[in-house]
Amino acid sequence: MNVLIVFAHPEPHSFNGALKDRAVRVLEEAGHEVVVSDLYRLGWKAALDADDLPGTRLDPGFLDVSKEQERVSAAGLTPADIRAEQEKVTWSDLVIFQFPMWWFGMPAVLKGWVDRTMARGFAYGAGRKYDTGMLRGRRAMVCATTGTASSLYEPDGIDGDINHILWPVHNGIFRYLGFDVLPPFVAWMPGRVSPEEREAYLEAYGKRLLTLEDTEPLFFHPAEDYGPDERLRPGVAARSGFQWNPAGARGKEAPVHE
Repeated sequence: MNVLIVFAHPEPHSFNGALKDRAVRVLEEAGHEVVVSDLYRLGWKAALDADDLPGTRLDPGFLDVSKEQERVSAAGLTPADIRAEQEKVTWSDLVIFQFPMWWFGMPAVLKGWVDRTMARGFAYGAGRKYDTGMLRGRRAMVCATTGTASSLYEPDGIDGDINHILWPVHNGIFRYLGFDVLPPFVAWMPGRVSPEEREAYLEAYGKRLLTLEDTEPLFFHPAEDYGPDERLRPGVAARSGFQWNPAGARGKEAPVHE
């Protein structure tokens, strides 16, 4: 299996760095190929801008990013730094996002990696999303750390259900592009626990990585559950964990870990 780890933490000796290093070691020892995109070490430019869209514009007077991305991709004009990351994605069977939870989401540099790498024409296009996503056949998962305890991320916690918080990544990025989405691995407030507890996190993550090929992906409703307006059909019980169907009974939420 070819594994791409997209690592987004400015400190290589952080616990995120330790999780990334443990993943590399465990996966390579198991016979997998691993490539790491260390975004801070790469000096990754987070902002998608006109420099990412070389060549003659379709409309010189107005920058339509999605149309220009398609033009650039079709013409083979993708800038070298973006093309290098796209080649890693194409090569991969599994993509892991490794990051600290900042402001209920990914660090800006990782969001910028998505904005620039997962360009229209390469990762998605007209009629090519979700079940028909251009990156179908691959899997993806989040490995994240938090600054607070797991109890805050329960359904009744002040920060909210972790599966809801990760919905923009799980559904809005991974599933949108066609990936099968594996349940996340979360290390809860590693900066505030004992060395023994941190080592237990690393051991648990290593064991989890050895079972990835047998791990059941998170549930997402298939295309046939939606009507022509792309809303759940009446009578379909919402099961995704973040959706609610006002025209049907709400089903049991899919668990974060399966």
